[in-house]
Amino acid sequence: MPRRKFADEEVVMGRWPGSVLYYEVQVTSYDDRTHLYTVKYKDGTELQLKESDMRSMSSFRFRKSSSSSGSPSRRSGSRSRSGSRSRSPGRPAKHRRRSSSQSREPKNEKNMIGEPNLIPLKLNENNTNQYNGEPDITEVNYSSHNTLERQRIESERARERILERYNLHSRKEEKRTEEMYSEERIFEKPKPVVKVCMKTKELEFGGKIGAFLMIFLLPATVFYLLLMCTQKDPSVLNFPPSLPALESLWETRVFGVFLLWFFLQALFYLLPIGKIVEGTPLLNGMRLEYRINGFYAFILTAAAVGISLYFEMEFSYIYDHFLQFAVCATVFSVVLSIYLYARSLRAPEQELSPGGNSGNIFYDFFMGRELNPRIRNFDLKYFCELRPGLIGWVVINLAMLLTEMKVQHLNMPSLSMILVNSFQLLYVVDALWNEEAILTTMDIIHDGFGFMLAFGDLVWVPFLYSLQAFYLVKHPNELSWLSASAIVALNILGYYIFRGANSQKNIFRRNPKDPKVAHLKVIPTATGKNLLVSGWWGLVRHPNYLGDIIMALAWSLPCGINHILPYFYVIYFTGLLIHREARDERQCKKKYGLAWEKYCQRVPYRIFPYIY
Repeated sequence: MPRRKFADEEVVMGRWPGSVLYYEVQVTSYDDRTHLYTVKYKDGTELQLKESDMRSMSSFRFRKSSSSSGSPSRRSGSRSRSGSRSRSPGRPAKHRRRSSSQSREPKNEKNMIGEPNLIPLKLNENNTNQYNGEPDITEVNYSSHNTLERQRIESERARERILERYNLHSRKEEKRTEEMYSEERIFEKPKPVVKVCMKTKELEFGGKIGAFLMIFLLPATVFYLLLMCTQKDPSVLNFPPSLPALESLWETRVFGVFLLWFFLQALFYLLPIGKIVEGTPLLNGMRLEYRINGFYAFILTAAAVGISLYFEMEFSYIYDHFLQFAVCATVFSVVLSIYLYARSLRAPEQELSPGGNSGNIFYDFFMGRELNPRIRNFDLKYFCELRPGLIGWVVINLAMLLTEMKVQHLNMPSLSMILVNSFQLLYVVDALWNEEAILTTMDIIHDGFGFMLAFGDLVWVPFLYSLQAFYLVKHPNELSWLSASAIVALNILGYYIFRGANSQKNIFRRNPKDPKVAHLKVIPTATGKNLLVSGWWGLVRHPNYLGDIIMALAWSLPCGINHILPYFYVIYFTGLLIHREARDERQCKKKYGLAWEKYCQRVPYRIFPYIY
């Protein structure tokens, strides 16, 4: 068995397939069966190369330096000119010129297609989408592709001219070939390098069987928790209550109200207000545009709610039909997911998500095949991520506050209900105010839009994140001012960590030279990106997750400690963050290699050190 020449993680020069140009690459693995090396270019592209297409750094530099003293074409050209002048001095000038051209032209053409001047092109390292702890989308260098294409075409032209000179072609074929190569290629608008989305190999959530079960488990969890909250003794140890009659779970009027709410938020989304920003680069090199107007939509929604209260609309209707609203939202999310999967079957390969392209119908339906499904400029995933569910969460909390006053015969809401509403209102307003930051999150740049996100945005967020407020309507809990002050302090601490870590990360992703983050220490990686090892991200890995958990605890404490049911969000959120942190660890280790090992040595502390 032949021995491999290059070791893993070794930096060598690799030839770009179909060209004569060499670039700096890092060896990631070697296949003993096919004798192919898997290498990673600086722009993140991974390809398989033969050993003959790879050179060590030392030998490449030697060849480059030797060629720099003078190109082969120039040296051979000068010898041809001197040789032609010394040969047959008595011949006429016309013959001397022809002899000179004949002796010089083949050598020049040979140099054009012979051994190239191996000067690697410098890839563009744009750090606007740079971030720490999460995978990024590879950027495309248009100038490198342009130069590469020019040199490839010139090489083909020179090779064809030599073949024409020494082969007997018919005149018709010569004319056809001449016409083909006489066409000029126009490079005014270089085309980006289109990268095909690879098949998903690492499956999450228990793989295909796990994804299939989650399609039924998630709705069942929502209905179980909502039914338990309506019980006199909402203990999870009690036997689950029986489901209401199926006809009582559906009401056309409720579904109409839900559709009215959904399309009202869609109307606010389409309003030409707010700035337009570009997202991270896609696999085809393009950047999608997004209108940032979520906070304006929240203001318009607040105005609409205020007008409804002025005309004395009964918001307790939401509480009385809460389970029916959850059923309507679930049905709508299922229909939307079927539509998304059907349209993804016609989507180009480069528009599919890297996490939902396994080929299994149930897994891809759950994870989402298409990364950014759009109806013209209406981005379905981006809209559902922040608008109907997140703003609906605030409206539901307000409805629970008003219903508590009505059910408990109070002149003003309880302190517990005020704290829950205030904490969660702050969280929603913060998300909408910093709406642009969501464009660099996993949901937008990595996860496809399927049942997982559709159900999560339209059902899980509004109907389970409001569980504490829904619980307090029939299970009030009185708080002392001392207890309330401690809970407020806990929420402020969690929010301070959450906002500080996220702001630092988002600024660094978009502009690493920003004065707010320029002083932070980083570790460079082979992909051209840097990993933060100071500030919030130098204290612990994923500090934003720590802030999330502290805030979730502060949201649940106003409900008391008699039952664990209000703490479901804390338990769920902890499990979700464990999953995300483990996924981030695996992907970052695979992507950054030795740089990630150095990062782990510099930042050894994790939020969940014994889970994985």
